[in-house]
Amino acid sequence: MVEGIELREIRTFLAVAEALHFGRAAEKVGLTPSRVSQSVRALESRLGGLLFERTSRKVVLTPLGQHLYKSLAPAHLAVVQALRSTQDAARGVAGTFQLGMFDPASYAAPHLADLIRAFEALHPGCQVAVREIAMEDQLEWLRSGEGDALVLRLPNAAPDLTIGPVLTDEDRVLAVAVDHPILQRGEIDVEDLADFTVTDMPQMPRETMDAFIPPRTPSGRLIPRREVHRFSELLPLVAVRSIVHPTVRSFDKYHRYPGVTYVPITGMPRSRTALAWVTRSFNARTAAFVEVVKELLGDR
Repeated sequence: MVEGIELREIRTFLAVAEALHFGRAAEKVGLTPSRVSQSVRALESRLGGLLFERTSRKVVLTPLGQHLYKSLAPAHLAVVQALRSTQDAARGVAGTFQLGMFDPASYAAPHLADLIRAFEALHPGCQVAVREIAMEDQLEWLRSGEGDALVLRLPNAAPDLTIGPVLTDEDRVLAVAVDHPILQRGEIDVEDLADFTVTDMPQMPRETMDAFIPPRTPSGRLIPRREVHRFSELLPLVAVRSIVHPTVRSFDKYHRYPGVTYVPITGMPRSRTALAWVTRSFNARTAAFVEVVKELLGDR
């Protein structure tokens, strides 16, 4: 009786129909090849006809199997999505996942679009909203409950935060004017920064700012700083040679500006961004997004 056919039998049939190989289908559904073969034979018995032609060298769908696959594949997808969205609603993975960051163009790039697509495909009942949050407002926004998680530049030692998986891990470059004399040195070392004025952004947590742009060189030389209160002010000041700006390699890709070029910095630690959330407010949406990050990016 077709009423007795179970969802796992349908999934097994679809796996074989797509792989046209019992071994590969078995790997996909987590069964042994013999169990897959038994499941297909049982399905064929209930339906009253062969679904596959099997030889020692290949597996092909019969006309009956092709008819079943074309009819069943979209229906199975709809069933799975309905079950998953219901499960998400029960677990709280529904609504909108509010993800904040200071600079959406670079803080999670180039992975952000892929992460959002993967998350929303797995959890169709939940959408990702990316919010640009000023540095000085980030923790208040998160602690207020308005946001679920932040992408933060590390380090950040706020005691009520959990720092989750790393999203970016980049080497360092220096933004300079195209006619800046520092370019004549060829290779830029962190010690060279003491000869020029760099950015200071007081709205950034001091531990993060000092890790991103240290106050002194490794030998102890003081690095002069100039406060920049708005991100939009930074590159114009670089272009007119008022400052140089140590940043990360992807900055050049996402923030082009006339009259500014970039050179690598040696002797400077890499910089990372990571997902973070208020520990006591960890929710199902954040947990689901963390799993997607781990699945796509692994341990970084």
